[in-house]
Amino acid sequence: MTKLDELFARQGQSPWMDDLHRQWLTGGHLQELVGEGVRGVTSNPTIFAKAIQATDVYDDQFRRLLASMSPDDAYWEMVIDDIEQALAVLRPVHESSEGADGFVSLEVAPALAADTDGSIAAARSLHERIDRPNLLVKVPGTKEGVPAVRQLIAEGRSINVTLIFSLERYGEVMEAYLAGLEAHAASGATDLSRVHSVASFFVSRVDTEVDRRLEALAGGGDGTGDPEVLALRGKAAVAQAKLAYEQFTATFAGERWEALAAKGARVQRPLWASTSTKNPSYPDLLYVDSLIGPDTVNTMPEPTMEALLDHGTIARTVDAGLEEAHQALDDLGRVGVDMADVGTTLEEQGVAAFAKSFDELLQSLTDKANAIS
Repeated sequence: MTKLDELFARQGQSPWMDDLHRQWLTGGHLQELVGEGVRGVTSNPTIFAKAIQATDVYDDQFRRLLASMSPDDAYWEMVIDDIEQALAVLRPVHESSEGADGFVSLEVAPALAADTDGSIAAARSLHERIDRPNLLVKVPGTKEGVPAVRQLIAEGRSINVTLIFSLERYGEVMEAYLAGLEAHAASGATDLSRVHSVASFFVSRVDTEVDRRLEALAGGGDGTGDPEVLALRGKAAVAQAKLAYEQFTATFAGERWEALAAKGARVQRPLWASTSTKNPSYPDLLYVDSLIGPDTVNTMPEPTMEALLDHGTIARTVDAGLEEAHQALDDLGRVGVDMADVGTTLEEQGVAAFAKSFDELLQSLTDKANAIS
């Protein structure tokens, strides 16, 4: 049993791979990862930008597609090909878990992050083009994305709600899921078990932003600043994620949830995203070892997953130290860190970063198309 298998079998957490390359599909590497215990795959515009721009493996297909479509449409064809192959690799996991796992995520275009109707239409289109039960379409958990999530769940579509950075927005996302399930049931659906969702709560970027603010408040991070303030560095991300899990357990309990569960509804699992450590002075598995628990997902880039296999500690930690987690956020507020503003800032940065990657990729494809013609 690998540590990935142990993570799932003993702690109820699903390890997913936060990356996808065509070479992994054609060379069998994704199949090998699944054999080691990987139970899902997430992708995003930055991942696909790196995959397509860094190699020439897409070039032949791109040339063929250009004969009948634009570079933009060709991009989606190439990406959907990769997603469909990954879905096939993960399908046995989906079936053996009775539909609980084995998912592959594909994100709507980043430009739709502030467009509710556009997000709904794009997600519908992707679900119709890729008619597989283990597809999760990713919709950003922005102010405009939350009502889109509610509508899509009401239609019985499976959604990965991404780019969640704050407890307040996370609460809104869970409410959208519950309300969507209730609407789906009200429309006549009798089996809610076919609707799946995860809520992707980003972790490491929270420490990056909070640490920056703490160093500014302390008057410097080189040891000359206020030691009481600097001592709070590296504490925000894990503390906030633990409180998110506390919210999750409280939300998916009680009469409202039990009424949905009686119709087969599945919980919307928290998915810990951005779990590679950005600060080299922090433990490499800080955002993995600290957030292990049932009904959760941790999606990791390959180096982080390799570190877990090498020296990770498999133990339930996600609901340990809750008092300290509450205290950490209280202390951050006391010294002047506004966590709500941190969430807003990171959401804006996340949307902008994915949009930039997407735009740069489309421009490179347009340039390549012009060169070919």
